[in-house]
Amino acid sequence: MLAHLQKLLTVLLVSSACLWFFYFQSTSLVLAIAGFLAIACAYAAFLAIEFMLMIVVGSGDSTQQPLCKELLSAWVGESLIAPQVFCWWQPFRSNVFPDYFSSPASIQGHRGVVFVHGLFCNRGFWTPWLRRLQGGKNAFIALNLEPVFGSIDDYVSQIDNAVQQITDATGVKPLLVCHSMGGLAARAWLTHMKAEVRVHHVVTIATPHRGTWLARFSHGHNGRQMRLLSDWQGQLDYEMPANRHKQFTCWYSNCDNIVFPTSNATLPGAENRLVRGAAHVQLAFLPQVMDATLALLDDTLP
Repeated sequence: MLAHLQKLLTVLLVSSACLWFFYFQSTSLVLAIAGFLAIACAYAAFLAIEFMLMIVVGSGDSTQQPLCKELLSAWVGESLIAPQVFCWWQPFRSNVFPDYFSSPASIQGHRGVVFVHGLFCNRGFWTPWLRRLQGGKNAFIALNLEPVFGSIDDYVSQIDNAVQQITDATGVKPLLVCHSMGGLAARAWLTHMKAEVRVHHVVTIATPHRGTWLARFSHGHNGRQMRLLSDWQGQLDYEMPANRHKQFTCWYSNCDNIVFPTSNATLPGAENRLVRGAAHVQLAFLPQVMDATLALLDDTLP
């Protein structure tokens, strides 16, 4: 469903920009180009507003405050990666790299991966990661979380099934790699299924573990659950084992334009890894994040 919606939005955006250009090119080339760029790049202005809100809201946060050059780098990086994710990979390329978890001998005994995306995303979000793993020794499943705006608890069974499939195919506990809301879905799975012994490690990237200020504007069920210190979040770690958070690596950034205050993307007791100058989506595709995360596949088994 989401892929179809994003296809429609992408076609409407491109069509509107092109219609403006062709309508005005005969009268004013400057106006035609300016209008085309204004329509095509309007999202970058919206991103800039998010960064400004991040600075204002997060000014009292204990995390190191971003430098101007870091903010500029994050804004440029997010402006470049966002169209690839939301206008190409997710709407048009989400099934280019199918799940790889059937039982060839090559994946037996090698750790697999379950990828869990965030809000308003689908499995196409993980395209660079799936390309890197395709045809290798590590099995993987990239989920399409449905319903798109349902409760995060609704995703528990999907994660549980994926973990079981990977484990059955490999004989090894899998690695969970989660972006944004996906990290909360993984924590909900651990809570509901008491599944600590079934997973090797959980990596969260830009996950609002303690909510985010921006979620106050969301009217979807999962969006409301991500509001600052929501009651739902308070239940995630209820009666949890003392060592649960030690199974987590939490990547976060001081320039996250979606999850702020910045420290909300960390968990007490986890390995919290700060990357300076990276935006929310951009963080998931930095080489240092990808390399360090996939290196966990070679950890001592099981």
